[in-house]
Formats: sequence, structure tokens, C-alpha cells
Amino acid sequence: MKTRVGVFFGGVSVEHEVSVISALQAVKAMDDQKYEAVPVYISKDRQWYTGEELLDIEAYKDLNKLLESAQQITVTTSDDGSVVLQKNPVPRFGKKIVAEIDVAFPIVHGTFGEDGVLQGFFELLNLPYAGCDVLSSASGMDKVAMKQILRDSSLPVLDYVWFYSSHWIEDSEDMITMIEEKLGYPVIVKPANLGSSVGIKKAENKEELEEAVEEAMEFSSKLLVEKMVQDMKEVNCSVLGDYEDVEASVIEEVLKSEEILSYEDKYQGGSKEGEGAKGMESTDRIIPAELPEPLTNEIQELAKDTFQILGCSGVSRIDFLIDQAEDKVYVNEINTIPGSLSFYLWDPAGKDYATLTDQLIQLALKRKRERDKLVFSIDSNLFSMQNAEGMKGSKNGSKRQS
Repeated sequence: MKTRVGVFFGGVSVEHEVSVISALQAVKAMDDQKYEAVPVYISKDRQWYTGEELLDIEAYKDLNKLLESAQQITVTTSDDGSVVLQKNPVPRFGKKIVAEIDVAFPIVHGTFGEDGVLQGFFELLNLPYAGCDVLSSASGMDKVAMKQILRDSSLPVLDYVWFYSSHWIEDSEDMITMIEEKLGYPVIVKPANLGSSVGIKKAENKEELEEAVEEAMEFSSKLLVEKMVQDMKEVNCSVLGDYEDVEASVIEEVLKSEEILSYEDKYQGGSKEGEGAKGMESTDRIIPAELPEPLTNEIQELAKDTFQILGCSGVSRIDFLIDQAEDKVYVNEINTIPGSLSFYLWDPAGKDYATLTDQLIQLALKRKRERDKLVFSIDSNLFSMQNAEGMKGSKNGSKRQS
């Protein structure tokens, strides 16, 4: 019997379209002798759908027509505890259940998918799922939390200042002074919990800093300002595994059209008409990156350390900055659900996309087996207390004897 894999994609994110591309690539790559892929599309207005028509990338050109033909659903549990896709609204007569799934494969980039929100939903359903868990997803998505964790473990990260938008609104001059004293110019301003280079801008002076912060505030209430490396090379390395065992891919150098790698560089770089559906695969890149062997080894080790320190599982892509003037490497960020699942970084080592998806599903099932051995609740028998004092809890649970 095939394992039924619910592939979740779309979502409420600026990376919605990229998620669709990545998911359909993964579905196409799955071994259909072992797995039955069940598409679960999350629309931008938070409605959930399934149906074979969702697997046709051309159909997304007319999204309204596509969703009219797809089946709207809710994901819930049946009486026996299995996870099912139920028609929404539930019909009074006839078949209510569209499909049942054994494991979830989330490929929702960015907010409400890569940040632990969707993973928490799967935990409540007791449904095994591929990729990072709630904590590693959340800490990987929040650039500030990630930097704090990595810095605490002595991994190299750039100097930074972070603040909430409310702090900026209340006293922007104080924030500016802090940035200028600690970092100087130029700096990079980023939304703290957004991916794909959206809302990121360089600032070389106070006026540009104010403009960059105002733009970033449109995407996040938590902001990060980093010291900018000027003689910079950007390279990426993918990591596959879990807390017990990991392996690092070859390293890529992603070519950019401007000083900062943009959304267009990532997903439309060098693509011809019709190639936009390749996602990260279409990016202009050098694989493997032309680096000295010692530097390659250093970056691969840093990638594995980053992955395991953050408690990641499945496949991630860690992005690095090389300060060529100072000959230093810095961990820039981690993508816990990378575009195209970084499959193109594993091909050179002989690991094709089908093998990659198989390993991700098996890692999901392994984690579920391990968690099933843990104790999450105990029988305290608290509600069996008969007297009224029991209603007051521990605060008033005892009285002084007179």
C-alpha cells in the first residue's frame, strides 16, 4: 500500500507563487510506486483546496477558474484518529471525505508555513510531517532569534541592531543614533521574519536609512539592521538530515544583478519566457562555487553546525556572506523550506530529486516514531477532589491550624 503524502503549498505569503512552483516540482519527482501525492492548496484568503487540477501549473494562470473546479476542504481527524480531507461545506448526503493522508509534506515558503504555524497544526493533528519542527521553523524564520542562537553558540554572524516598528515610531532618532554608533554606514535593513529578499534595502546615510526602515515596516513589525559587507560574495549550501546525522551539499554562488540579491535574481534570473516555473532552479548560479578547498570545507561545516544548533530536520539551505577583503565567512540566514527544496544542489553528488523527497518523508516518519515513545500527559486525578477547597487550586490549598 502506498504512503499517502499530503503536499501543502500556496499560503498567505509574499512567496505564494514560488511555493506553488516548488510543490509541483516535488510532486512530479516523488516515486509514484511508493507514494500517492495528495495536493493541498492554501489560497491567499486562507481557503484550502484539493484536486488533481491543482497539479497543472498552467491552470494557475486563471486562478479563479481553477479554484471553481477544485474541491474546497478542511483538514481534520476522523473518529479513528486518521487525518482526512473533508469537503467544505460538509454535504448533508453523500460522500464527505475526499482523501486520507498519512504524512504531511509542507512546501509553504515564508509566513504561516515556514515559521512554525503550519507545523503546530500538524502536531495537533498528530500527523507526521517533513521538515523542521515548530521551534526550529520559528527560530529559523526569525532572523533576530536565529542570530542570537547562533551567536550564543559562537558561530560567525554580522553585527546587527534590531527593534520593533513601535520603537521606531516612538523615537526614531534614538534608533538611528544606536545604528550609527554600533554599525556605521552602509547597512542593510530587513524585515526580521520575511524571506526571498522582499523588503530588504541598503542604506548609506541617515535619509536612506529612514526610507529603508519605512519600507521594511510594511512587511514586518520587527526589523533588523545589519552592517553591510562591501566586498562581498554570496554562497549557499544545503543540509539534509536531522539531529543525529547530517550531510552537506555542494556550494553554489548565486549571481546578482545589484549589490543585494533580489527577489527577481532568485526566481527570474536569466530565465527565458516560460521558465519562471522553474523557481530557484532558474537562478543564475555557479555550481560548484569556485572556492578554495579549505574555504569550501569551512562553509560546509558551518552549514551543518547551523542546521543542528537550530534543531532542524529535513532539508534546509543556509546562505553565507564571504567578506573577501577580510577573508571571513558569516552565516547570513537559513531557509528551512528552501525554494525548489534545493534539489539542484544535490544532483552533483548523485542524489536525484526522487531520492531527496524519499529521504524527507522517511525522516518525517522517523521523528513520529521517536515522539510516539515520549510521555506528553499524566493522570493527575485532579478532578476527583470532592471538597470545594480543590476549586481554589494550590494557592489556597492549605490552611494554618489554630
